[in-house]
Amino acid sequence: MDQLIENRILIIDDDQELCALLSDWLGTEGFNLTCAHDGASGLDLAVKDSFKVIILDVMLPGMNGLDVLRRLRQQCNTPLLMLSARGEPVDRILGLELGADDYLAKPCDPRELVARLRALLRRSHAVATESLLQVGDIRIDTDSLMAWRADEPLALTQSEAMILRALLERPGQLVDRQSLSRQALGKALGPYDRSMDMHLSNLRRKLGPHTDGRPRIQVLRGRGYLYTS
Repeated sequence: MDQLIENRILIIDDDQELCALLSDWLGTEGFNLTCAHDGASGLDLAVKDSFKVIILDVMLPGMNGLDVLRRLRQQCNTPLLMLSARGEPVDRILGLELGADDYLAKPCDPRELVARLRALLRRSHAVATESLLQVGDIRIDTDSLMAWRADEPLALTQSEAMILRALLERPGQLVDRQSLSRQALGKALGPYDRSMDMHLSNLRRKLGPHTDGRPRIQVLRGRGYLYTS
């Protein structure tokens, strides 16, 4: 498959100069960038077309980025990196709660953006040797990342599904925070990076407890996480 088709990226940002710069930069790195400059048209493109990753700015005219993200996650689980202005941690936290897979502060270093995009693409292309992984009443298709609780589909983001897969591969075993982040999110966590905590909080809420009330994912403060069976 053509690399430019494999690496199709949608950026939704009203800064047309930034979009032009990113198009040139990402083009030299093998990405094919499509731009939308407002929330409504960006959402329409994201739903109707096929992109490997979406880059979404928070501050957009009309429909803001968080509203776009909220509506987008009702229709698809395309990996999404959110851009947020410096000094707005609440937007970044809310974005992760709504289903963003990663975030960067603006202005961002194009080299870091490329690294984050490649990490998201690697996670999208990751294929396990066994297609179906099941522990108790939770199962996940390790190719499509679709998951179920009993026969009920679970609406997981890609990041949540990757975390679940990593934990189900080692049920009852402690997985430290950095190892889980590298395996599931494709990055090391910085000292103030709360993305793993937000993804795990969302995942635990969606999974719900075991039938006996025990949490499915146990958090051992300062040590890591384990999936209880």
